[in-house]
Amino acid sequence: MAFAALPFSGTLAGKLAVSRPEQGVALYWLGQAGFLIDTGKSRLVIDPYLSDALAEKYRNRGFSHERMMPPPITVAELPPVDFVFCTHFHTDHMDGGTLAPIAARFPGVRFVVPEASLAVAQEKTGLGPEWFIGMDAGRKLDLGGGIEVSAMRAAHEDLTQDKAGHHVFLGYGIEVNGIRIFHSGDTIPFEGQKAEIEALAPDIALFPVNGRSQALSSAGIAGNFTLDEAAEITSACAIPIVLAHHYGMFAFNTIAPELIDAKSAAMRGGSRLFRACEGIEYRL
Repeated sequence: MAFAALPFSGTLAGKLAVSRPEQGVALYWLGQAGFLIDTGKSRLVIDPYLSDALAEKYRNRGFSHERMMPPPITVAELPPVDFVFCTHFHTDHMDGGTLAPIAARFPGVRFVVPEASLAVAQEKTGLGPEWFIGMDAGRKLDLGGGIEVSAMRAAHEDLTQDKAGHHVFLGYGIEVNGIRIFHSGDTIPFEGQKAEIEALAPDIALFPVNGRSQALSSAGIAGNFTLDEAAEITSACAIPIVLAHHYGMFAFNTIAPELIDAKSAAMRGGSRLFRACEGIEYRL
């Protein structure tokens, strides 16, 4: 399948206002784990964190959550959005300061969230249950317009389930226009992960690479794939294209961009790993 990373000038808002794919899909990084996917007919957003909610929450206490990068687009600048996916309840993935304004702008939007966090999503956004679609690992969902979604397990850092057995952390497989996109959610390696990814057979995967440490875990901050682990699962599952993300947002929990670039250059075989970047349209 053809893949291209196409730099563009100007703002993301300007790009989205004038450009839509006539075939295939276009992906744009929103920072941290956030992506916008344009299918030409629908726009899907995953884990958008476009506010300063965490900087305000942790100001003058704990680890500083000041943004290292400004939002590449504001909610006010977004074009119409059809579905927003949240992989889990952490604010940099399920941000009431982003989701509620999206709902205010686009009354037809719906939010796909883990069944385990439906109540949390409503509390964070102030929205009623009719705005949300609950998902759990193993479920499949037909969103119409040729968009099919499957939810998969994620371990951030554990395969946590609520009292009803619903998985708290999810990844999403999205199939549209004959292309399979896998957003792993925040995760570390776990038993059975390779088989689940191979069953999806993604054309492109979106993996976090900020890693983890005992110090952060002790402070209640769960970690993710290390860069090496992301590269290993990429090769093991023969994923053609991977965009490495979840870096460059918070100084205490990131990875140097040049390390990602070096790993990308060292990859061998048919898999290719790229660092997710602003100002680039990823086309399949």
